[in-house]
Amino acid sequence: MGGESTTHTAPRSGGSGTGPAGSRTGERLSGLAVALGLVLFLGGFAWGAVVYRPYTVPTGSMTPTIDAGDRILAQRVDGGAVRRGDVVVFKEAAWGDAPMVKRVVAVGGDTVSCCQDGKLKVNGKEIDEPYLPEGEPAEITDFSTVTVPKGRLFLLGDERGTSLDSTAHLTDAANGTVARSAVDARVDAVVYPMNGMLPRPTGFEQLGALSSPGPLRTITAAVIAGALLVLGGGAYGPIAKRGGAARARRASPEPTGAR
Repeated sequence: MGGESTTHTAPRSGGSGTGPAGSRTGERLSGLAVALGLVLFLGGFAWGAVVYRPYTVPTGSMTPTIDAGDRILAQRVDGGAVRRGDVVVFKEAAWGDAPMVKRVVAVGGDTVSCCQDGKLKVNGKEIDEPYLPEGEPAEITDFSTVTVPKGRLFLLGDERGTSLDSTAHLTDAANGTVARSAVDARVDAVVYPMNGMLPRPTGFEQLGALSSPGPLRTITAAVIAGALLVLGGGAYGPIAKRGGAARARRASPEPTGAR
């Protein structure tokens, strides 16, 4: 008894409370992924809240592009940035007290008339409008040429048969046009139902450059990437512990005398 000596072998991990260098590096990377993910996720939402405004469209005057009850996201823009083909949210006292959603078909200095061959004509050029309901003409009732005053816009709904738009106010002092300053935002996408980004109004390209889409796709990508990083980083700990326990069981020597 008294002459026996006992030899103790230090744990391979280097002592209690410490782990392999690889696991410590993994934990650091996991924490970094979670932190970066939170920045992207929360930053994306904050960016979206600053740039965009949500609206619910009350009528079907923009059908089939936007139906009654659809939820849209509209980028906050200055009215001076609006171009032909844009779908805008505006408020005009002479048209009513509520915000309205219409499409800009002519800007200050343009001439607009309808209809020849069932098409809208702007600055003497016929405009192809694929967003209109299939088989319907550009206008139900013809109107003579209107010259849009500087700093104003001529707006129409995509459902021309029911839309109360510029054609319903042609006898007003401004010939149915609306001031650019009345525009609050430019519609980028229909988010409910998830119809996505509005199609480009390519029929107006022959008259000048179109507006560029807002940063909605970038914001959405940032939010999704952030969520994935948070989930992935948070899952590392449990997965690493489970893997470490499995490796420890495989590495443990069989007890002496076991059969």
